[in-house]
Amino acid sequence: MTAAQLRAARALAGLDQRQLAEASGVSLSTIQRMEASEGVVRGNVDSLVRVIEALDRAGVVLIGEGEASPGGGRGVRLKG
Repeated sequence: MTAAQLRAARALAGLDQRQLAEASGVSLSTIQRMEASEGVVRGNVDSLVRVIEALDRAGVVLIGEGEASPGGGRGVRLKG
């Protein structure tokens, strides 16, 4: 997951940083640090998994590099 994907996914879910932190059980500063990253988000694997799971519960699908996507790149979409 890239920082841009994380910001887009959070916006698509209609969550602010604090709400995502609460939904995922990670600190606000962790969310802020993840979103400020350059390129691929780096951090504690458990925190990354918790954020991805929270986004999934909010109905957002993260599209990885090389996955089926009309544009062929990374992205996000709402679950259908």
